[in-house]
Amino acid sequence: MRFARAITGAVVLGIGREASIISPQHLGSSAPLEQRATPVAPNGYTPEGGDCPSTKPSIRPASGLSQQETDWLESRRKQTEPALQTLLKRLDISGFDVDSYFSKYSNDTSSVSNVGIAVSGGGWRACLNGAGAIQAFDSREANTTSTGQLGGLLDSATYLAGLSGGGWLVGSIFVNNYTTISNLLSSSSVWQFQNSIIAGPDSSILSTADYYGNLYSSVHGKSDADFETTLTDYWGRAVSYQLVNASDGGVDLTWSSIANDTDFAASNTPLPILVADERAPGELLIAGNTTVYEYSPWEFGSWDPTTFGFAPLQYLGSNFTNGELTDDDTCVRGFDNVGLVMGTSSSLFNAILLEANITGVPSIFQGAIEGLLNDVGSSNEDIASYSPNPFYGYNTDTNVNGNETTLTMVDGGEDLENIPFHPLIQPSRGLDVIFAVDSSADTVSHWPNGTSLVATYERSLNDIANGTAFPFIPDVNTMVNLGLNARPTFFGCNASNYTTTTAPGPLVVYIPNSPYVYTSNVSTFQLSYNISERDAIVQNGYYVATRGNSSQWGMCVGCAILARSFERTGTPVPDVCGTCMRTYCWDGTLNATVPTEYEPELNALGYAINVSNSSESGAASGTTRSIRSSIGLGMVWGVGFFIMFLCLL
Repeated sequence: MRFARAITGAVVLGIGREASIISPQHLGSSAPLEQRATPVAPNGYTPEGGDCPSTKPSIRPASGLSQQETDWLESRRKQTEPALQTLLKRLDISGFDVDSYFSKYSNDTSSVSNVGIAVSGGGWRACLNGAGAIQAFDSREANTTSTGQLGGLLDSATYLAGLSGGGWLVGSIFVNNYTTISNLLSSSSVWQFQNSIIAGPDSSILSTADYYGNLYSSVHGKSDADFETTLTDYWGRAVSYQLVNASDGGVDLTWSSIANDTDFAASNTPLPILVADERAPGELLIAGNTTVYEYSPWEFGSWDPTTFGFAPLQYLGSNFTNGELTDDDTCVRGFDNVGLVMGTSSSLFNAILLEANITGVPSIFQGAIEGLLNDVGSSNEDIASYSPNPFYGYNTDTNVNGNETTLTMVDGGEDLENIPFHPLIQPSRGLDVIFAVDSSADTVSHWPNGTSLVATYERSLNDIANGTAFPFIPDVNTMVNLGLNARPTFFGCNASNYTTTTAPGPLVVYIPNSPYVYTSNVSTFQLSYNISERDAIVQNGYYVATRGNSSQWGMCVGCAILARSFERTGTPVPDVCGTCMRTYCWDGTLNATVPTEYEPELNALGYAINVSNSSESGAASGTTRSIRSSIGLGMVWGVGFFIMFLCLL
């Protein structure tokens, strides 16, 4: 790919007649990170039994929201309404009086828009590209709250869902003081991706031998306590050194402890949800047969008619049978380590640890990995074992693994639903709009082509959808031929054009990764990024989400947010919103002709961010990167099924 001109020190952006010049440095000020998740695990990474509360925990049916979420939502909606009002005023929708609208419906929360954000999988590419979008949506970041800009969308969101690499992003934000992306980029203790996960943190913090020794000792402690362990335990611990804390990887932090945080409990943040899939050893997953699980700060379980139940996350590892604990059972705590949760959602990457044949890796660690592979077989190296199975004996008529003592989970994108829509399209949550950031590598050159959208749409046509509604989605060839994967696109603009005849589902604002100021189509399995490239991918994601800080795009985002609310309240749609819908909505046109290889050009008037090819840890500088080729996925995976899958993820 050729660039018209490369510049250093600033990036020039242009959308139509609008253009802005913004420094390529972080878009916010730095501040020290403080871990938000409370270190409540009783024995580090090793789960441990103890006394139960006076009311013993149990499995509940997935017939509605938990009482904890219901209570939290009542408070959160009171927080999102003023944030949304502020955002919509700034987006300046011509012909729409924001204050009058909110004044009219101030006592009717159900009339005001309910917003969700979904961040796809795709490894570090997804983590960084998604970070750019979250940065653009966060009013705490510098230069995000001018007229037409999208800072405040995160503040207005009720839910923030992540999967695999997108789950790393969500998890890293929440266990580090619900911090900003700028602070993560500025920190010396996290997001130092120039240090490969294989080599571990910088040697000044932890030697390679100590890094692998710590991985071994923490997982071995869990095994010694008679809990099953897999490669996912090691993978989750390893990724935590990059995302949680470089010194100890948050060994005693749990996902459920997020619920105890003061700000989250006060509903000052969105509700973080991660997604993973259930897979029995040897099973082939497709969207139509996969039971999808979610992790909220309170619960782990599935809305699907197979399992149709939720376990209290804090007590995973306890011996539930038929949904209950016996009088003699203890309540286990510490099983839901943040690394295990993030690692399960991204277990596709487990095999990276098989490449850990480098100097300094203790032989005891290599022996442990070999032993695990001998136990499960290479075709099951992606599983995470949840034993005892919290849903043992539960809904056995429909729950195919209800009679298994171990629940095996895998990467949330293995069923090709690489965008975590599943938690956000549940009718009980009543979302009106989902902003879906897609960093998938569907094409040969690692750009998205809508495969995840298609998978979720096809799933919605099957019984396993269980009443969830999703808009009609065209085939992937149409997505590419019409350029729907090259710019933001709205799906479901017509509320009657859904896969159910009941209440319409949320409108989907699809934001695919594209080369705005940087060719961010790095391989899913690129293991290290120097600081320049890391920041360039984040910044490209920022500009993709904002269309180069275009106020016209911002106004259309406002129209998308309000679309379902306009329908419910019978509010006349402003003329400018009609124009936005005609511009960004898929109009039903199809073109299934096989397209030529998808190689998008830069969108920003030919300008590009310069990055260094070195492994520097300072500010961005250097020479422009061309599109990277694959790093040899066959070297990472030896299983035929995954070769097919990696072409799509």
